[in-house]
Parts: sequence; C-alpha cells; structure tokens
Amino acid sequence: MTGGGRAGDCRPQQDGHPRAAGDASAAGNASAARDASDSAPGPAPDPASGVSPGAGAALGADERTADQGAAHEGAADQGTADERAAHEGATEQHTAERRATEQRATGQHTAERRATADGPLSAAERAAIVAELPRAVATLRDQALVWGGDDRLRLVRTARELLAPSPTSPSPTGLGPTVQEATSGMSPGRLQELLAGAGLPPTHDPVTAVAALAGLFQDRARMAALLDGAPAAAVAVLAKLTWGPPYGEVSVSSPTPPVGWLLDRGLLLPSGPRNVVLPREVALHLRDGRAHRVPEPLAPPLSPAAEHDPQAVDNTAAGQTFTALATVEELLGQWENAGPPVLRAGGLSVRDLKRTAVALDVSEPVAAFWIELAYAAGLVASDGETDERYAPTPAYDDWLRLPAEERWARLAAAWLPATRTAGLVGGRDSRGRTLAALGPELDRSPAPEVRRRVLELLATLPPGAAPTPEVLLARLRWERPAGHRGAPAPGSAAPGTAPPTGPAGSPPGAPARTASPIAEDLRSRLARWAVAEAELLGITGRGALSSHGRALLERHPDEPPAGSGTTARSTTTAHPAAMARGNATARHATTARGDATGQHATTARGDAIAHPATTAVTAAAAAHAARLLAPLLPEPLDHVLLQADLTAVAPGPLERPLAETLGILADIESKGGATVYRFTPESVRRALDAGRTADDVHTFLAAHSRTPVPQPLTYLVDDVARKHGRLRVGAASAYLRCDDDALLAEILADRRSAGLRLRRLAPTVLAAQAPPDTLLEGLRAMGYAPAAESAEGDVVVTRPEAQRTPPRRPPVPVPEGPPVPDAALLAAAVRAIRAGDLAATAPRKPTTTSGPGTGARTGPEAEAGSGAGAGTGSGAGTRPGGGARSEAGTGAGTGTGTGTGSAATGDRLPRTTLADTLATMQAAALTGSNVWIGYVNADGAATQRVIAPVRVEGGFVTAYDHTADEVRTYPLHRITGAAELAEDTP
Repeated sequence: MTGGGRAGDCRPQQDGHPRAAGDASAAGNASAARDASDSAPGPAPDPASGVSPGAGAALGADERTADQGAAHEGAADQGTADERAAHEGATEQHTAERRATEQRATGQHTAERRATADGPLSAAERAAIVAELPRAVATLRDQALVWGGDDRLRLVRTARELLAPSPTSPSPTGLGPTVQEATSGMSPGRLQELLAGAGLPPTHDPVTAVAALAGLFQDRARMAALLDGAPAAAVAVLAKLTWGPPYGEVSVSSPTPPVGWLLDRGLLLPSGPRNVVLPREVALHLRDGRAHRVPEPLAPPLSPAAEHDPQAVDNTAAGQTFTALATVEELLGQWENAGPPVLRAGGLSVRDLKRTAVALDVSEPVAAFWIELAYAAGLVASDGETDERYAPTPAYDDWLRLPAEERWARLAAAWLPATRTAGLVGGRDSRGRTLAALGPELDRSPAPEVRRRVLELLATLPPGAAPTPEVLLARLRWERPAGHRGAPAPGSAAPGTAPPTGPAGSPPGAPARTASPIAEDLRSRLARWAVAEAELLGITGRGALSSHGRALLERHPDEPPAGSGTTARSTTTAHPAAMARGNATARHATTARGDATGQHATTARGDAIAHPATTAVTAAAAAHAARLLAPLLPEPLDHVLLQADLTAVAPGPLERPLAETLGILADIESKGGATVYRFTPESVRRALDAGRTADDVHTFLAAHSRTPVPQPLTYLVDDVARKHGRLRVGAASAYLRCDDDALLAEILADRRSAGLRLRRLAPTVLAAQAPPDTLLEGLRAMGYAPAAESAEGDVVVTRPEAQRTPPRRPPVPVPEGPPVPDAALLAAAVRAIRAGDLAATAPRKPTTTSGPGTGARTGPEAEAGSGAGAGTGSGAGTRPGGGARSEAGTGAGTGTGTGTGSAATGDRLPRTTLADTLATMQAAALTGSNVWIGYVNADGAATQRVIAPVRVEGGFVTAYDHTADEVRTYPLHRITGAAELAEDTP
C-alpha cells in the first residue's frame, strides 16, 4: 500500500470532499451550476431549508424506540437502501475548516469538540436530532425528493444516482457503498472465501452469501467480537477510513498483512486493481450508527462580532457610496479619451489593468471590480471598430445626468444579479491561462444567489450588527455544504483564490488578502468576495447592512411574486446583466428561532436554487433604496476654497459643471472627504487649449471661490496665457509663393480658386489644402503659368522621363506537334525496340511437350505430336522463319512428339507445362543462358519476353529482362511456357 501512516500503510484517497450532507436536497436541484475550472460546489440544498447536519443521523439499532423519531432512525440504520440514502441526504455537517471556525466563534476547545464528535452522542444531542428529524423529512417531502410512508421512505431515482458513491466522488457523509453494491460482480468462490474468513458457514448461492456477510456487519455483538480479534494495525487502517473518504489506495493482489486480514474477512472490499473500499455497514458500526461525525440539527448562530450605531453604519455606507460613484466616473472619464485595447481573446490586458489601478489609486483586484461593475451596468463596452477599444457607452451619458442616489441604485441593481465575478481576475482557468478583466470566462452562475444570500443573512441581524466573514461562511456552508463532486483536493490551486479586498473592516482599496493554503470551494470564495464588494459599493458599512442595503432586498406588494412566471426587472435597463432572466421560481421565508444569541433555523419552500429572477433588484426596491440613500448623501457644492499655494480645496462633492471645469483647469492631488486640486502651468495650458481665455479663467475662479483669488494664481494664469498661442502649428498639403503680393491677392479674390482652399500665411505665401499636382492644374486652368518647386527651393523640371522595363528574355518559338525528343528518350526507345526485336526473332531450341491427351488436338495447339488410338496424323510445313514445324492433325489418347521452328511471326506464345517451365528456368539459371517466355500480367495482357534467369525459388523467377532492360521477378504461374534460345543473344 502506498501512502501516509505506517499502520497498515493505507492511504485514503484525497478527493477533497467536505464531509457535509444535504445532497438529498441537492438532488432535486441538479441543475445548480458547477464550474469545472474553479472547483464549483456540487448540488446544494435550499439556503433556507433548515436541513441540518445530524437531522437525519442514524442512531444505534439497539436504542430505537416506537415513536416517530425512532422509526426514522431505524429507517436510516437498518432500513432499505432507499431509506438510508434519504436520511443521508437529509443530514448535513461542516467541513474541518468550518468546525475550526465555529470553535473560535463559540470559544470551545478543540479537544473537547473532538471528544464529543468521536464519542457516543449525549442524551441532549439525541433529543435534538429526534426533534428536528420530522421537520427535515417534511422539507424533503415538500421538495419532492422523498416519498412514501414514515416507516418506509423512498428516495427519488435522480437523487439516488447523484448520491451514489464512487472512487472519484464518495458520498458527502463519507460512507461507501453497501456490501451488496461492493460485491457486485465478485465470483461465488471468492464470496465463500469471505464467509470462511469471517467465521460464517458456507451458503448455496451468492445472494445468501452477501446477505450473511451484511447481517454479520449489522449485528453489533458479533461485529464487536470480530473486531476484538483484529490486529492493531488493521484497526488503525479502519480508523483512517471510518469518517471518509471510504476509498483507499492499495495493491489488492499483494496487500500488506493488516490490509490482507481485512480483505480476507470482507471488512475491506476491492473496488479496483489498486483500490479498496470500506463497506457502509462496517462504517456505520465503527461510527456507532451515525452518518455524520458532528451532528448539527440547528444552524450555527450568526453571532455579531461588533455592534455599531445604525446611523453611523448608514453614514459610513453613504460615504463609500459617494466614493464608488466618483471612482466609476473617474474610470470612464479616462477611458472616454483613450480607452484600452481589447485583447484578441477578449478582455483587458494585465498592463492596462495595472495602469488603470494606478490611475484610480487602488489595488488591481479592486480596479477589476470597478471595471466589471461598469460593464455589468452597461456603462462601458467595446467600440466594435477594427482596432477594438473599450469606451463608455451612450448609457453612460444618461447615467451621468441622474441624481447621485439613482446612479448608485443603477450600480447596485447591476451588481446583485450579475454572474460575472471580478474576484476571479488574475487566476487561472482549467487550461492554465490567466483570467483577464472583461474576459469571456468570468461568469459563475452561483454568484447572484450567493450575493443575495449573504445580504439576507446580514438582514436577519439587528441594525448595526456586524458579524465576521467566518461566521457568515460557517452559516452558508451549513445551508449549502460544498459538494464533493469536483471539489479540489486539499492544497490544490484554484483560480482566483485571492479576494479583491483586504480583511473585513479594512478601508476600501486595502491590499488584497491572500487565501489560505487550502483552496476554498467556489461558493466560499464567492461569499468572501460578496462581503468585500458590498462594502466597496456602500451596501454595507463597518461590516453591517445599511438601511438602503436592506431596501434592495425588499419586494414591493405590487411586484409579481416569485414563481408567478413573470420576470422581475431591475432598474438597470441599459445592460442585460442588470435584468432578471427567466421566471422566478423560489420563495424565501426566513424564520428566526431561539434567543438573542442568534439561534436561527432557516426554512424554505420551493426550489433550493434561487432562480436569477429572484436575485434581481426590482424597480420598486431600487427606488426605495435610492430614497433612503438620498438624505445621507451630501449636497453638491458650488464653491471651492482657493489657497495661496496654488491649490483649491473642495470641502465636499461639487456640482457637475463645476467639477468638470475644475478638472480641466487643475489636477487632482488628493481625494477623500475633501478633494484637493493643484494648479500648474500644464493644467492652465490645458484649459486654454480647451478654448478658454485668461479672462474666462479669472472670471470662473472669482465666481466659484469663497476666498479671494490668490495673487500667485492670477500671475500663473496671465503668464501662461501670454505665452499660449504665440507659435502656431497647422497642416497644409501645398504652398504657393510669389514675390508679387498683388498677384497672390488676385488669385485669392478669384472665385475659381475656392476649391483649392487657399489661405494667406504671409504677404508672399499662400497655403493650400489641395495636393501640389492639383494646385498646379488648378492654377493652369485659371490661366497662370506656375512652376513646381522642390523642398530645397529649386524649380522642378517637369519633362517626361523615358520608361524602361526590367530585363526580359525574348519569347521562345513554339513549334506545332509533339516536342522533339531528347537523346535520353531516343536511347530508351532504341533499347526497347531492340529488346522487342530480340524477343521476336531470336531462334529457339526445340521444345519437348509431354502430357495426357483426352481428345482431338488441332495443329495450332501443339508444336509437335503423335498419338495412337482412334486415329493418327502428322503434317509438316515450312514457316518463314526457316524452321520446320510439325503439327498433329487429330488424335486421341496420349502421345509425345518433337518439333522445331522459329515462330518469327510472333503470333503464338510458348506453351509448356509448369514442370517443363520450372526445369527450363532452373537449367538456364545454372548455365546463364537466355530463355524465351510467354507472360500474362495481372490484367490478362499476354506478352513474350527474353530473359536471363538468375534465381528460381519460392515459385518466382528473378531474371534480367532484355525487353525492359532491367531485373524483374516473375511468378511461375503467370509464365505460359519457356524455350531456350538456339544461340544466346545478349
């Protein structure tokens, strides 16, 4: 076995799943988004469902009673697989991080909590579980996840399939498959071996063998006796797998002695060549019948870390609201003149993000948040040009004309339902690429629901109460335990692990905090980002929800209820992200329980996953929030305080015309409650370039300053204005000069020169917007005789230049007919003709043909023959080749004959038997003589060739072919016959 401890060397698989329940609720909402690259959480229950850790925890079979709670406990422990899965889905628990956080919040010691978790349940804990169990089961019934009577609950098939454990995705409870599931496919012989190892009698079939083994594991007395005889190392292996993950890595074929002892008795079962699993029945015995280590039937309390004055919270949030509006205006004000380019893959480059962060005087994560917020509100987008750049949209101009409270409401209404997540900027996607601001891969579907749920939890606290982010995360994890499917393993990197702001309570723009070494699931990171972004946006102040923030969550009586099929619309109409999508399908009903310590139990009716429509801000809620915010915002001022050090102090927000003019006339030196502007020669020149004169600047300063205009500022404006414009720069396509200024005046007065767009620069110089050649033609058309002038002032000679082409070759004559063959082609043709002539005219030696005859044979079919039988015949004739050829006329039976001839006409192929052909080839190969053959190729075409055999083997003849003038290989079965030449001819 590979892995950690020495005891048994059993290493549990690190699948990274938190041992939390709630998957039964999750199964009914399997469409909840999972992000593959960000380790998105698995299925999650309703945030207000109240399905709690331990609410369906199985109690010991020996402690069941006849009441309803005990009936459910028995169903969870000893009932059918459906009942156990239903109760398993109804239970929840926190992750290790969640438990550690709760220890700090409640002040309990870690040792005490572990002693309680690993030991038997107390009477109070059992009573709490029994009391909450009916409510948990009722919640599952309302969500149509379980059905059947209380004594026999059944889980819907979809939920069962989602909860089915596997090596890569164990159950959220950490329980593995049952004995029946784990032994599926195991051979009957191996099952009998397990029975023998466990001390059970053999059975007749596999079904009864599995039942006997499961019965042993469910019998507490016999199971305790079996474990009493286990080696200490084997007990240590079981302890590693008891609370999950139930799968361990081991070589099943050659296990260590402790693991082998467990495998022989079925306490561990193989799930693969290198994996073993702890059966569910064994784990439940080791857990003392509990499905979860830490049962939590009630939600963890939302204990506030600080109590602030509600008015101070509202004022702080209002101040941050003003900062948010100023930041967005400054961002888009910079981009309206020179927006950053769009990357080829989409989004903002890292360099432009850094440049924007420096300009806004914030960190890069905070700058990414403001950029994404402006994009979500529809205030910025790509211009769509060939060289794409980001620029403000026309909706930005409309947004600027709104009152400050309405502008904030537009931003808040765009932030709450937006799926784009600015906290991911700078992280890595599944392929290792950096996620860019405004990029295409920042959408995370759980983000709107997490943001709203964070605000709803803050709304359950009294006004001014501010919990720590850890307390909020603990509550969110209880309501939505992180799914085991796709969760990152401990220590694994996840994109976007750094939140965009500093710790809770830090001022906006604080350095980004670093995530813990253990990667959080996506929902936890979304919750952290939601807390930080709500503070930046002014929805919360000092960690508490403001009054206008609470108003964003309200629903007006006239608004359509959730689930009515209508879509709630937000106030942000300029961007689709600000509008609710789909139908509202969830109803939230949060009921506070317990005393002032914050004992809250959350229940829900409807879907566990809030539809985007329920996360959008309605128009009535946005308007109400704007009305509550308006009195908290300072009134815009129409004056500044000029100081002798060339600065101007704005003691508050300025009216828009004043702020715009002052932004051109001076540079912003510092921001805050009072903005400081500094006048410099460059800033004053910028105002003069914008069309203002020195008198306009003096008048503006005197009209908007509560203090006298300092003399140094007056001197600065006059000095810059005196120098401004003494040098002029313009563009001209051509010029016209003449020593006779009267002639130039005549040309300017001529109406025909209007198209040349002439302008007098000096008494003897005119500038034209037309090109020089057009100016020459125009003046000549008017009757003048101008001359072109070079850059050095010399007259340009306008005689035409002789044109020449580059060197070219003369055309090559093209004769009719085919091209003349070259020497190589002629030589090849001659060789082919000579080889063919040799094959046709070479004298052959007489051939002998023997073989059976079954009937009459005609002359052309045999070179020579004689026979006895029904008749005989012979004939002789002379061929032009000079050789004698005899032909058998008719005959029956068998016969032999000889004959000679030259066959000079080539109208017959040599025909011999295969044995004769083989003998002729072998003899020619030994003597090195030439052979005349007939050959039929694969297409059936017959040819005759003269070859010199070199080798005969394997049914093939390798020979030099005089016809083709090359060495070739011929199959013997394609040679029709062979005859040696009378005289070898090379």
